[in-house]
Amino acid sequence: MKLTYYGHSTVEIKTGSNTLLFDPFITPNELAKHIDVSALKPDHILVSHGHGDHVADLLPIQKQSGAKVICIAEIAGWLGNHGVEGAHGMNIGGSFDFGGFKVKMVYALHSSSMPDGSYGGVPAGFVIYAEGKKIYFAGDTALTMDMQLLAGEDLDWAILPIGDNYTMGIDDAIKAADMINCKDIIGVHYDTFPVIKIDTNEAKEKFLKAGLNLKLPAIGDSVEL
Repeated sequence: MKLTYYGHSTVEIKTGSNTLLFDPFITPNELAKHIDVSALKPDHILVSHGHGDHVADLLPIQKQSGAKVICIAEIAGWLGNHGVEGAHGMNIGGSFDFGGFKVKMVYALHSSSMPDGSYGGVPAGFVIYAEGKKIYFAGDTALTMDMQLLAGEDLDWAILPIGDNYTMGIDDAIKAADMINCKDIIGVHYDTFPVIKIDTNEAKEKFLKAGLNLKLPAIGDSVEL
């Protein structure tokens, strides 16, 4: 199983014959100008919430790939109104087997609305079950006590926001890692904008001191999960 980072919170996970793309925001990101969005052909696109910095490339990538979108029910309805057929709407606590991988939608503490201002339901995270592994994609979230519910999942990896201001920062992400009982972390949602610029060396040192393995892949680079 391989994860590729495309900047901000956009990650791709290849598992078996399935390619999953999370929160596509690439073309507006100055740091990701070298990524060829037209080459992305995911089988599924998972959307944590409706903010523009998570869905900017959702419609064009879905159109070019024919990917099935997995998202909160209200975003599925919004997609239907924008010509996307067959989006798979879910809600918090629900799970579904898509064949080759299973998804559980879990709580995230944030806000959500679509780029046109319409209602985007509630934000969410996802636990992905594939190839005998469990991967947590937290989405945009604050530190929340609900994370303790994931401690018994025996997570292999967690993808956590670390940029602060809009989401958890470094220190709260370390607390989150402890609450979910996961030591292998991929940091996202940092450096894209001035207010979420971080000291990556400080982040790595703090995670290491806490006994955690923090990966911060360069945009376009991959990590074996």
